[in-house]
Amino acid sequence: MKRLLIATRNKAKLREISDFLSDLPLKLVSLSDLGIKEDVEETEKTYRENSQKKAIFYAQKSGLPTIADDGGLEIDVLGGKPGVLSRRYFGKDNKAATDEEIIEAVKKLVKKFSQKKLSAKFKTVVTLVLPGGKEAKLPKVFSQTGVVHGILKKPLIKLMRGYPYRSFFYLPKIKKYYHESELSTHEQKMYNHRYKAISRLKPIIIKALHL
Repeated sequence: MKRLLIATRNKAKLREISDFLSDLPLKLVSLSDLGIKEDVEETEKTYRENSQKKAIFYAQKSGLPTIADDGGLEIDVLGGKPGVLSRRYFGKDNKAATDEEIIEAVKKLVKKFSQKKLSAKFKTVVTLVLPGGKEAKLPKVFSQTGVVHGILKKPLIKLMRGYPYRSFFYLPKIKKYYHESELSTHEQKMYNHRYKAISRLKPIIIKALHL
């Protein structure tokens, strides 16, 4: 069975991506499974550039077809921020913030703009990279985008480890929070930005890996 590397250290994200790809005849492996300890800094200006940077690095490091993603929350009143800085925007000295730091910061933001409709969207780009072969060919790179729209409200008491923004993200269409405790199994996919991107990427994975 062919192997596919899911290049993330976020356990929640690893679990989610693995679930979304579980219907394919693949052996999904993680960075820890392969003993890969190197990290890639997300220094680029777009989700696409960051996701491709990570996927290319880990595909070349592992020699395996690799999936990586980058995404974030874009809040309209902040001009689309935090965006690519979603993990660092509310951190200290531009360092990655903890879930708790993000939660406290967004609580203050929601309170500050309590009289306004805080429209926002989650956006992600998922990239598949096929590593170059023995002839040192350039890797093949494929990227797809997923977006889900909503508004920010007072948070649910129950928080999702690894996904601090989701406890604030409300989906007006179905009147539920973007949270696993609120959504049915079907809704967790239909209203998931990462699922939307991976669904678009699946036909490419199937063709590229000859599944």
